Amino acid sequence: MRGFDLHRTLASRATLVAEGTVRGRLLSLGRYPGLIEGSDRVKGELYRIDDAEVLTALDREEGYNFVRRHAAVTLTNGRRTRAWIYRYRGPRAGAILIPAGDWRSRWR
Repeated sequence: MRGFDLHRTLASRATLVAEGTVRGRLLSLGRYPGLIEGSDRVKGELYRIDDAEVLTALDREEGYNFVRRHAAVTLTNGRRTRAWIYRYRGPRAGAILIPAGDWRSRWR
């Protein structure tokens, strides 16, 4: 997301399309969030990526505790689409649930 560390990987190589939500629950893992299965909604940003190398770079940045999967995304205008997301599959000891599903709210 804009304003956070990994955005540098997207900044000049992808185009922001819209904000939206995806089904799941959001954990705070300290310095970064982790999306896990759940029935809540988690807020995020949708980007158009035209260069497959960007996905490879994101996979490296996210690391082995995250897996890239397709998911249904609901945009703020109500339109639905499918997009790549990263789900967290690592240890959860010490993780804190972000009830609103909004990583930005953690830093306000």
